[in-house]
Amino acid sequence: MRILVLTKRQYTGKDLLDDRYGRMFELPTGLAARGHDVVGLAWSYRRRGASFRVDGGVRWWSEDMWPSPLAYRRRLEDIVAVVRPEVIWDSSDALHAIIAARSGRKWRLPVVTDLYDDYESFGLTAFPGLRRAFRQACARVDALSVVSHSLAAMLPSRMEGVPPVKIIGNGVPEAFGQRLVRRVAREWLGLPQDIRLIGTAGALDSSRGIDDLFRAYNRLREYRSDVRLVVAGPRDRKAGRALGDGVIDLGVLPNSRIPWLYSALDVGVVCNRDSAFGRACHPQKLVEMLASELPVVAAAVGDVAVLLGPYPATLYRPGDSEELAQRLLGQLDSPVKVPASLASSWSALAGDLDELLQRAIASHRR
Repeated sequence: MRILVLTKRQYTGKDLLDDRYGRMFELPTGLAARGHDVVGLAWSYRRRGASFRVDGGVRWWSEDMWPSPLAYRRRLEDIVAVVRPEVIWDSSDALHAIIAARSGRKWRLPVVTDLYDDYESFGLTAFPGLRRAFRQACARVDALSVVSHSLAAMLPSRMEGVPPVKIIGNGVPEAFGQRLVRRVAREWLGLPQDIRLIGTAGALDSSRGIDDLFRAYNRLREYRSDVRLVVAGPRDRKAGRALGDGVIDLGVLPNSRIPWLYSALDVGVVCNRDSAFGRACHPQKLVEMLASELPVVAAAVGDVAVLLGPYPATLYRPGDSEELAQRLLGQLDSPVKVPASLASSWSALAGDLDELLQRAIASHRR
C-alpha cells in the first residue's frame, strides 16, 4: 500500500519528529516495516520551519501552520500528485479529521481517521462550527481507528451512521520491557537505594488528577517513613506548587530514560479524572509500566477499569486520595503484578492498522 499519514507535529508534550515518540511515530514506522510505502505530512503548530527527513522507513514532510496554512495545503497537493497514495490515515485533532475527510473526497481516496483521544475535549473544538464539522467528517470516512472501547462506545450518541470501528490502543516498542536491575537504575538516575519509591512520569497536570497522588503521598507518609515519591514530566503551575517535602523531582526526562525510572520504582501510579478525557483515553504510561512488570495503582476510569478489573488491588476511585494511599500501601507490602502481556507492542498494533487500511481500500472501491 501507498499510505499518506496526516498528523500534527506536537502532541502529548512531545515533538513527533524530534523525539521520535508515540503513536504517530510508531504506527507509521510499523507499517513501513511491513513493506508499505508510507509518507507523512506533519503540521507544526509551533515554528519549526519546513523540513523533510526519512526516519523509520517513513518519508516525513513538516510544514508550519504560521504565518499561513497555505504552505501546508501546497505541500499536501504536491505529495498526493507525486506519491499517489491509495489511502489516507489521519490523527491528532478535529482539524486533521476535517482536512482528511475533505482530501479524501477531493482525490477520491479512502480515509481512516484515528481517534487517540476524545478530540471534542480539546480546546480546539471550542471554535464555532468545528465540533459539528468534526462529527460530520468522522461519519463520512471509510473507517475509524479508536484508542479505547470507552471512546468507541461514545460515538453512536454523537453522530449518525458511524463507520466501521477498530480498537487500536497504545503500545510500547519491542524492547521496552527489558527491566534493569533496580540498584543499577537508581544509581543511573541518582535515586536513593535504601528506601521504597513510588512514582509516575508524564504530564503532571491537575486536569489529569495528579492532585490525588500528592494528597495520597502526604497521607502515606503518616503510615510509612521509608517511602518517597518520584515524579518526572512537564507540569502545570498548580502541580509545580504542590511538589512538597520529600518529593524527588527528576524534571522532564528524555524518552530513553523512562524505562530506567520504571525499573527503579517499587510502585507506579497512573492518575486520572472521571471526565470525558479520562474515560476516553488509554494511558501510555500505564502500558509502559505494565510492559516493565512494575506493580501499579491506577484510577478506575474508562478502559483502565476494565483492563485492571481482575486485579482490584491495583485500582482506586478517581478523586479518592485516601483509597489511593491504601492501595499504595498494599502494593508496597504485597505487590500484585499485572501480566506484561496486557501491554501490546507497537508492531502488533501496526498489524491491526494494516488490516483496517486494507479493508478501507477494498470497501471504498466497491
